Amino acid sequence: MDLYCDNTSAIAIARNPVQHDRTKHVEVDRHFIKEKVDVEIVSFPFISFEYQLADVLKKAVSVTVFLNSLDKLGMRDIFTPA
Repeated sequence: MDLYCDNTSAIAIARNPVQHDRTKHVEVDRHFIKEKVDVEIVSFPFISFEYQLADVLKKAVSVTVFLNSLDKLGMRDIFTPA
């Protein structure tokens, strides 16, 4: 299963078993995810934020990114004449 991510630090933490002081609060979750990565159930390919469709639903993005994301999600303006 591919979980696309635009956060390179999160990808590195999921792949790297080394414990860091700044990541000790996510220790249990990270080990669970690392186990799934090791057996190739889950992978975290990097995707640029321009192509991250989930961001349009939770972050402020430019008009261009917003309109491109709506098109990729298959959303249409219901008030535009056909």
